[in-house]
Amino acid sequence: MNNQRLRAVGINHVALEVGDIGEALDFYGKLFDLDLLGRGETDAFIGLGDQFIALFKGGTDARDTGRHFGLAVDDPAKGRAILESMGVALMPGKGVNFNDPWGNYVQLVTYEKIQFAKTPAVLRAMGMDDLEKTDAAKREMADKGFTD
Repeated sequence: MNNQRLRAVGINHVALEVGDIGEALDFYGKLFDLDLLGRGETDAFIGLGDQFIALFKGGTDARDTGRHFGLAVDDPAKGRAILESMGVALMPGKGVNFNDPWGNYVQLVTYEKIQFAKTPAVLRAMGMDDLEKTDAAKREMADKGFTD
């Protein structure tokens, strides 16, 4: 490793630009059980265990079609059903991909199938200690040395 460079450890938060903080909290509150860490006139912070999403009041309404972020969730199919009941248009394909009302492109991915892992203590604190990784995800994590 080159000691002249930083080592990235992970993502602490994702910041989204929204038109209205209250409307954004209402939208995301219909989809997720929100852990509201703080709210101001022009910002709000939603907890995701040891990470968070920051919402900031902005002025654009451009729809992202390539730039996006993926949220690991317990049940993407449930997310699909909730989004459909909210009248949110999903992008074509098998995944659960959508633009929020402010154009932010979001993907919902299943926690069990990805190499990303929360510590047992964080999962327990989030009430999600029943989540299990698939064998493929466990192999991928082991191949990278991410397991004990």
